[in-house]
Amino acid sequence: MEPLREVRDGYLVSLSIGTPPQVMQAYMDTGSDLTWFPCGNLSFDCIDCDDFKNYKIANSDFSPYHSSTSLRDTCGSHFCLDVHSSDNNLDTCTIAGCSLATLLKGTCMRPCPSFAYTYGEGGVVVGALTRDTLRVHGRITSDSPKDVPRFCFGCVGSTYREPIGIVGFGRGVLSLPSQLGFIQKGFSHCFLPFKYANNPNISSPLIIGDLAISNNNTQSTPMLKSPMYPNFYYIGLEAITIGNSTKITNIPLNLREIDSQGNGGLLIDSGTTYTHLPGPFYSQLVTILQSLINYPRSPDVESKSGFNLCYNVPCPTNSLVNHTDLLPPVTFHFLENVSLVLSPESNFYAMSAPSNSTVVKCLLYQSMEDGGGYGPAGIFGSFQQQNVEVVYDLGKERIGFQSMDCASASATQGFIYN
Repeated sequence: MEPLREVRDGYLVSLSIGTPPQVMQAYMDTGSDLTWFPCGNLSFDCIDCDDFKNYKIANSDFSPYHSSTSLRDTCGSHFCLDVHSSDNNLDTCTIAGCSLATLLKGTCMRPCPSFAYTYGEGGVVVGALTRDTLRVHGRITSDSPKDVPRFCFGCVGSTYREPIGIVGFGRGVLSLPSQLGFIQKGFSHCFLPFKYANNPNISSPLIIGDLAISNNNTQSTPMLKSPMYPNFYYIGLEAITIGNSTKITNIPLNLREIDSQGNGGLLIDSGTTYTHLPGPFYSQLVTILQSLINYPRSPDVESKSGFNLCYNVPCPTNSLVNHTDLLPPVTFHFLENVSLVLSPESNFYAMSAPSNSTVVKCLLYQSMEDGGGYGPAGIFGSFQQQNVEVVYDLGKERIGFQSMDCASASATQGFIYN
């Protein structure tokens, strides 16, 4: 495994799979469980992926035929039951020819039927569960690599709007932390700012295991439990402060808690780029920001980008290096008095290089499409997690936050697995 590498819309983690190892790159996603990779250079088909045509990554297609340890998962596997859990657990393997007796005992050795795995924003992947050896590394010293046999992942032949591959960091049995045996421990990450996207010389620190928890100096807030999505990470939001004094305390109740049906809560999701908030609350945030910002708007960029607030910000040197502006910070106040101050760089994004001593910056928040009434009420995306150490203490069921210079942390930590 390697440190997280930043690309346009997320953070890639590299995994060494198979014998001999094939290095695969895929998005880190705390909002799902399944790890999957495109399989076959000629056969992989990504539907409606025109927007992602430049996303092709070198060596991104896994070939099970070139691995001596690759096996198709079986119907007797709990991973097979999990990936088909949206249906009757027994239906698909019964069609595959398993008897009821072997299904109940978990001993049917017929191949696990192909799956269709869906994502919250409409993406779908179709493939087959595969077992193979995963090679992971310890601390970035001289620790020998460790082989994890029979690691279970999806070998995907076709997708809808999912071009690269995903490494699931949720809490289900298929997730990477779960299969590594760390689901009762935890992990942490520190995402580099988006200005480092596609820079091969620096990477975001990722720590899995005891060290992520033992060195935890963050303020932590309790995880909320969702009966609808028990494998995902939810927290409660109490208030937001804009600038130094304007505090919004009339937070919708469904951002603070999850109801008995599993609706509500703020989902922490590294696989979603922008933070999403319920429509009326998002509009209130936008209105207050408008009243505090005196820069001229950029309606052309707003129309093209779909973002509601874009400003022409002075940039006298025509360079974003050490560039400062008067855009206000935003502070999130989570349950149990945990506050996280987000700098302007984690709220506004430079849409292009500066020109004529001006740069256009847009607010990278969005309104929940369904108004936040079904499923999570809001999503805390990866853009707002820049320069923040996020610690997932799975044993204590708490999530910690601490503002941090992730580039400096990268120089001392890199990727750590212990």
